[in-house]
Amino acid sequence: MPQYKQQTGVTVAIQAGGTSTRMGTDKSFVSFRGRPMIEVVQEKLSGLGDEIILITNRPDPYAYLNLPMFADTYMGSGPLAGIFTALTAASYSHTLIVACDMPLLNRPLLQHLISLKETADVVVPRWGKYPEPLHAVYGKTCIPAIEKHLEAGKLKITGFFAEVRVYFVEQKEIERFDPQGRSFTNINTPEDLL
Repeated sequence: MPQYKQQTGVTVAIQAGGTSTRMGTDKSFVSFRGRPMIEVVQEKLSGLGDEIILITNRPDPYAYLNLPMFADTYMGSGPLAGIFTALTAASYSHTLIVACDMPLLNRPLLQHLISLKETADVVVPRWGKYPEPLHAVYGKTCIPAIEKHLEAGKLKITGFFAEVRVYFVEQKEIERFDPQGRSFTNINTPEDLL
């Protein structure tokens, strides 16, 4: 009997935009423990959703990953535009969105976020005082509010949160899966790799 994967109703989107100015080279391809960071992230996400898509305005270097790729609908509008693009491109009603520079992703925590997807329009971890919007689950219900902000040039990622239902996964809840909050480590500079 063939094994059928249970559907989650979730798209997983990797944000591979960004200018990588602090790194000095494209972060996605910086070596992390002997492999390009994008490959480490892709492996950590494998099987978490029904599809994995990549949001990038430079598809050529990523072609070897064999992922569906989508360019920002609103060019030059930062990560919020990437979230909008992911949600509009997603085949499913909910999308787990993560940044390409988070190689310490924690699968049990990500599974927990996905399990909460029906509780709100956005399920976002909050480590200390700070939400982690590029490590969160968004419903397609967010699209109108995000588009309104993009059209108005309001590009703060969390700026639209007041217009949708948000469930904050607080630090105590996160610590059950990731006691040190290492999941949220961004590799932004060469020093971060040390």
